[in-house]
Amino acid sequence: MSSSEVTEAAGATAEVDTSAAGSVRVEHVTHRYGRGGEEFTAVGPVDLSVPAGEFLVLVGASGCGKSTLLRLIAGFERPTRGAVRVSGAEPRPGEAAGVVFQTPRLFPWRTVRGNIDLALRYAGVSRAQWPERRAELLARVGLEGTERRRVWEISGGQQQRVAIARALAAENPLLLLDEPFAALDALTRERLQEDVRRVTRRTGRTAVFVTHSADEAVFLGSRIVVLTKSPGTVALDLPIPLPRDDVDAEELRGSREFAELRAQVSHAVKAAAAA
Repeated sequence: MSSSEVTEAAGATAEVDTSAAGSVRVEHVTHRYGRGGEEFTAVGPVDLSVPAGEFLVLVGASGCGKSTLLRLIAGFERPTRGAVRVSGAEPRPGEAAGVVFQTPRLFPWRTVRGNIDLALRYAGVSRAQWPERRAELLARVGLEGTERRRVWEISGGQQQRVAIARALAAENPLLLLDEPFAALDALTRERLQEDVRRVTRRTGRTAVFVTHSADEAVFLGSRIVVLTKSPGTVALDLPIPLPRDDVDAEELRGSREFAELRAQVSHAVKAAAAA
């Protein structure tokens, strides 16, 4: 891709209904850390619109501001300049979105059931509905029959599935995932990619996913945004025209179209990091 094509793609911001449940609007956002001579700009300026139901992947080199941007969308931090809106309102931590981190952050003294039930309680689900909702959530992530096991009795991949189920408990229309599979082996990672792809498609939730991997980005995303090196700005905004329904994961990964898109994203990441 030529530099002019990258620039043109970077300037493309979709017009969306910013009040729709699950939609995200990042408007003229810049975020800085530190004070005085120690101040540095982590992100920005960034303009980004995410329509409800889209699976957006943020990809870029380490330190480009991907996770910072995700925290701003989650409401964990407020931008130094600009505004972030989720479903038309300023995001509030724990309410704007379900969040999955790089490590599961489960309560190790609780069972799988206990971790899910705690999420349901905080989500305001009545106790009478917990058994049905818990079973539904565990089925969505392929963990039927594990509810009585302790966290330390299940694998790292299963722990991350519990974290995903917990994030889905509140039925927020937005799901944020910050490199959730980075510490897992390749096989487990691919299986969980397929799980997340299936779950978000079936629930219709908007998703914003952070990764370093061009392969992961192309497999998961309906759209990919590549960020420049710090301070992170949009270098490439690329729709992914691959099928998302009734598709065999191995066939998709082995297709010529997948390989071409992966190469395009990989090139854009390297170019953005070197610029």
